[in-house]
Amino acid sequence: MAAKKKEDTKKVAEWMYGIIASPVVTEKSTMGSEHGQVTFKVPVKATKPDIKAAVEALFKVKVTKVNTLIQKGKTKRFKGITAFRSDVKKAIVTLEDGQSIDVGSGL
Repeated sequence: MAAKKKEDTKKVAEWMYGIIASPVVTEKSTMGSEHGQVTFKVPVKATKPDIKAAVEALFKVKVTKVNTLIQKGKTKRFKGITAFRSDVKKAIVTLEDGQSIDVGSGL
C-alpha cells in the first residue's frame, strides 16, 4: 500500500511540472512582482485550480488568487504562405504578503 501511495504522489508531481511552462519576463510582469504577482506561461487547457495547486506545490508558497488570459496567435506570411502562431495562455499568480518566487533560479 505504501508503494502505491508513493507512485501516486510521483504522478502528481510530474503533472505539475507540465503546468508551469516558463516565467514571463517583461516590463509589465516585473512591475507586478513588486506587488507580489508572478506571471507564467501555462498550457491553454490548464485551469485556475490546477495552476494554483502546481505553484503552491512546486514553489512552496501560498497563492491568494490566479488570473488568466489567452493571447491569440498572430497570422504570419512568408513568400505567399500563410501560417498561424499558436495561442498562448498566461497566468498571473498573486502570492500572500511576505512571500516571493525567484523566477531566475528555475525549478
